[in-house]
Amino acid sequence: MEITSERVIKCEPSVVFEYISNFENNPIWQGGMIEATFTSTGPLGEGSTYDQVATFLGRKIITSFVVTRFERNRCIQIQSVTSTFPIKVTRSVKLADEGTLVSAVVEGDPGGLFKLAKPLLKRMVYRSVTNDYANLKTILENRCSKK
Repeated sequence: MEITSERVIKCEPSVVFEYISNFENNPIWQGGMIEATFTSTGPLGEGSTYDQVATFLGRKIITSFVVTRFERNRCIQIQSVTSTFPIKVTRSVKLADEGTLVSAVVEGDPGGLFKLAKPLLKRMVYRSVTNDYANLKTILENRCSKK
């Protein structure tokens, strides 16, 4: 299953990247996200780790992630290490006429009960990701317009 979402945000790419690569911000802009905490120290880069707790379809999903790709102010990719819902997410930013084009590619392979409802699940995840990035746009544009 692969979901892609894009938004143009009226902020500088470095501001957008800084925000989306700090996973502790996830509960602020992502629906269903309860908590996200870095489990590694040092500067953010390949090999950095964090844990998150989320809910989806009434189920608590606890996931440990590792950063598998990191290009400062351009791209960050994370992959679940342990989870009830294996997932890989690539977030990227690039300069656009109106500000920054932020893109997300979410790849997952639902197992267990989730696998039975894959077509419905894909639509639900797409809606969730689309809403999350609309929320991100609102939050960041409000911040950038105040500077």
